[in-house]
Amino acid sequence: MRIFFVIFCLFPVYPAYAVSLPNYEITITDGKFCPEKIEVPAGQRFKITVRNTGIGPAEFENLSLRVEKVLGPNIESFVVIHPLKPGTYHFIDEFHTDMTGFDIIAKEQ
Repeated sequence: MRIFFVIFCLFPVYPAYAVSLPNYEITITDGKFCPEKIEVPAGQRFKITVRNTGIGPAEFENLSLRVEKVLGPNIESFVVIHPLKPGTYHFIDEFHTDMTGFDIIAKEQ
């Protein structure tokens, strides 16, 4: 019994509170991203909720950031993006390579 008391004193149990991430929502409709770009603060993690409202599959991809999400029609999902350095990061939909894609612009605060 003493050992449990010592363990709880050395390693107190605190409730885990998840810090909510800033969330940005984008929609992909047959290769067209809406909005076409978002601005985020550099150096901060954030979440992007991606919704495919098109009639076929869509892909949200940036190889340099190692982000890839394939969505079927009428599917919604999310990705968490690690802190970015200032700059522009271009995403594409490989199912619609003729479309312009989507940009994340990370700005210094």
